Amino acid sequence: MNTNGTWHAAAAVEDLREGEPLGLEIAGFHVALYRIGKQFYATGNICTHADALLSDGTLDGCEIECPLHMGRFDIRSGEALTSPVEIDIPTYPVRVAGDQLEVCLPP
Repeated sequence: MNTNGTWHAAAAVEDLREGEPLGLEIAGFHVALYRIGKQFYATGNICTHADALLSDGTLDGCEIECPLHMGRFDIRSGEALTSPVEIDIPTYPVRVAGDQLEVCLPP
């Protein structure tokens, strides 16, 4: 993950529930936020296979399943894990700033 972009306010920490992806549009990017325990992750929110919103999918551990064709991605790395997805999704750094989550997005 590259932190050479710009940090953007994304959501309140309390708004992100464990196991429930949150889809947002931030600075023109479609982003999905995830909470697993005390860890936070951010990925692109559009499936690389068929343009479905990943935030509408099912989170199982560190894997998000696309709601359209059930392809799975690792939210930590963006890696495409199962057919029919073949192209990885982008991942973005996340940090906690007070009670807010911030995401670093490319310029």
